[in-house]
Amino acid sequence: MQVILLERIEKLGQIGDIVTVKPGFARNFLLPREKALRATDANKAAVEARRAQLEADNVTRRTEAEAIATKMEGLSVTLIRQAGEAGHLYGSVSARDIAAGVTDGGFTVTRNQVDLADPIKALGLYDVSVRLHPEVTTNITINVARSEDEAKIQAETGHAMMSTAEAEAAEAKAELDAVFEEGAADAAAEELAAEEAYDVQSAEDAVADEAAKVQMAADAKDAAAAAAIAAAETGTSADGEEEAE
Repeated sequence: MQVILLERIEKLGQIGDIVTVKPGFARNFLLPREKALRATDANKAAVEARRAQLEADNVTRRTEAEAIATKMEGLSVTLIRQAGEAGHLYGSVSARDIAAGVTDGGFTVTRNQVDLADPIKALGLYDVSVRLHPEVTTNITINVARSEDEAKIQAETGHAMMSTAEAEAAEAKAELDAVFEEGAADAAAEELAAEEAYDVQSAEDAVADEAAKVQMAADAKDAAAAAAIAAAETGTSADGEEEAE
């Protein structure tokens, strides 16, 4: 389906561009949000006539978004959630939750402006992008913790807050992983050494086989020569006996 863009769409095009998109994307996103129009002759003429105004409006919106991005610089949003073993959440934090937290912090955004590939499922600090305008993006910090006190500690240390038992379990797991990795490395080294030794032995065996073949040929040659000499001597003796008679 062809549409005319009314604003810049990342990885799609600029204002006034005629692009081909999937019908569902046009009907569910571009058209209802007035980001594009169907590429009819009438709409093409209308957009061309309004192009200067559309571009001017875009500059105004971009300038406003840049001002908001400056104010949001360094923004940290704390979201309190219950969590269990090793800091895993009972549930998750979605783009909607983050948008609500940012809005509570004084900056109105929607979940569609939050760039979150997958829901957050563990305690910790997360760097999340918020798109304020097609050409303006700012990053904020999402601090997911069990309490405000833990959130403060996480902000100061830069690490997820875990209980003593959970920390010990995580440390033990890390040590165990290190042991397994070291064991795997040793096993790989031993296997490589065994392969090299096998290759050397195979080469030595090949040389020995070749030497044995050469020796067998030499022995056969010597035996043939000895047989020839013996035959010659037998013939000479027979001739002498005939002359004596």
